[in-house]
This record gives sequence, structure tokens and C-alpha cells, in this order.
Amino acid sequence: MNDPQASSSDNDLPIVVAALYRFVSLPQYESLRSGLQQALADNDIKGSLLLAAEGINGTVAGSRQGIDAVLEHLNAIPEFAGLDVKESNCAEQPFRRTRVKLKREIVTMGVEGIDPKQVVGTYVDPENWNELISDPEVILIDTRNDYEVAIGTFEGAVNPETESFREFPEYVDHHLDPEKHSKVAMFCTGGIRCEKSTALLKQKGFQEVYHLKGGILKYLETVPEADSKWQGDCFVFDQRVSVGHGVQESGHVMCFACGWPVSEADQQHKDFEAGVHCPNCVNEISEERKRRFAERQAMWEKQGLTSPGKTLKDC
Repeated sequence: MNDPQASSSDNDLPIVVAALYRFVSLPQYESLRSGLQQALADNDIKGSLLLAAEGINGTVAGSRQGIDAVLEHLNAIPEFAGLDVKESNCAEQPFRRTRVKLKREIVTMGVEGIDPKQVVGTYVDPENWNELISDPEVILIDTRNDYEVAIGTFEGAVNPETESFREFPEYVDHHLDPEKHSKVAMFCTGGIRCEKSTALLKQKGFQEVYHLKGGILKYLETVPEADSKWQGDCFVFDQRVSVGHGVQESGHVMCFACGWPVSEADQQHKDFEAGVHCPNCVNEISEERKRRFAERQAMWEKQGLTSPGKTLKDC
């Protein structure tokens, strides 16, 4: 699925990263796993796909030809026909493994009875997002986690300070009121968390609930930087760590010790040591753990490899 808006330099990058999801009734989801695993393996595609009775979610990466073959396989499954996919490009494979996992939820909120197929907020296209969030009556909520918000968010957005999406319902209960907050706008990386967060608010009686269609990634792809209300970079759940306007890879790396994204400026900080600690966690890690991390980093460097990184936190 070639993106006509992508720049020629972006298209020259050999690896296509495809982020996708769909909420759909999928009672036979377990039976789809082996076929998807085979399609990914046959086309040398890496990344993760999650299958559940409520649908599919995931991000995979590989060659243009390989991604097209996998998307053809997915679109041949009736429930996934016309699957919406957001693409970007990068120079190197951003994933190390290939996984198709069976889950209870394709994005974990942990609240029973929330079904985006039944009720969801109003989608707002990226081109119309700036106008919406400029409305003084709108409260703008970033539904992502603290380590994501730390490196970038929309101008004027509220940070719920959650460590996982499972904490978001509690934030809503304590900080949002349908009587006081007549207009609520929410956003996340690719849109999937907002499917559930807006469904949650609608269930709780909030009347005007909006969310950014396609998420931050679609906004960064669509809206020119000169017109953008986005500040900073966007955390992504792969080895690129973050992207900026134009969905171009930016300069963050992942701290091996705490999983926090580290900016280029903080990589020059005295408390940053690749593979060992960063300014965020330097005072939280024991000397013994620092020693073990340093030994592991030295082993990787001796083998000519980059840091193994940190297992990415659950969204």
C-alpha cells in the first residue's frame, strides 16, 4: 500500500513499517494464527500481530514486496477486508522477532463490556484536529503512558501520568466528569487505545467525545510541520524508539535499564551510559545491576552489535 504523500527520500528507505488494527467480531481468531505465522515467515516479515476475539492489532516490517504479500493474505480474510494500514519507512529492520500472539484483548484496558464496535467517539481527521483542540471548551487528553508523553505531545494536552493503559479507567474516574467536561478530545499513537478510551467515556455518560483518526502517526504524516500543534517526538513500539514530523525516525534510544526513551541531548548527559543507565534511572539502580549491565554491554560491543535494548513496555 504505497502512500502517495510520502516523500521520495522516504520511499527510498528499504524497510516498510505497517501498523494496523481492527475491532471486529473474530470468534475463530485462534484458527488464524498458523496461517499468519506462515505468511510472515514466507515473506521475511518481522514484528508482532495480536489476535483476539475482538479483532487484530500489530506492527510488522519488511520489504515492500513482503508487506504487500502479508496485506494480501490479511485482506483475503473476510473480517479484515479493506484493513486500514498506516505505513512509514526506515533504513533498517526495526524488529528482531516475528510473533503472532493470542490475547484476551488486542489492547489491554481491563474493563469488561467495552466494545468499540458498539459505541465509540467521533473520529476527527488530522486536517481538522487543530481546529477542534483550539476550542477553549475542549479538554484534550493524551491517553498514552508517562514514558511516551515525556518525549512529545500536543500543545495544551493533559498528561494522565499513567504507567500502563490499564490505569486509564482509574484516571477517568478521578479526574473527568461528564457534567463538567462537555467536550473531550483524546489521542494516542495509532488510534487503537482511543477506540477503547472513547468507548469508555461514552459508556460513562460523556456526550461529546472525539478522537484523532489514525492517531499521532497519521497526524505527523498528514499535517505540515509549519502548521502542526505537535511538540517533540512520538514514541513508537519498535527499535526506532521515536519518530517526528513526516514519520521520520528521530534520535531517541531506549535505556536498557528502565525502558525510558532517551533524547539525543540526554545521551550527552553525564548520567547516561549506553546499555547501563540513563538520567531517569541512574539513582534507582543498584551498583550490582549497573555492573552486570556494563558487562553485558561490553560483550555486545565486542561482538560488534548494538545494545540489546529493553523489552518495550506494554501499551
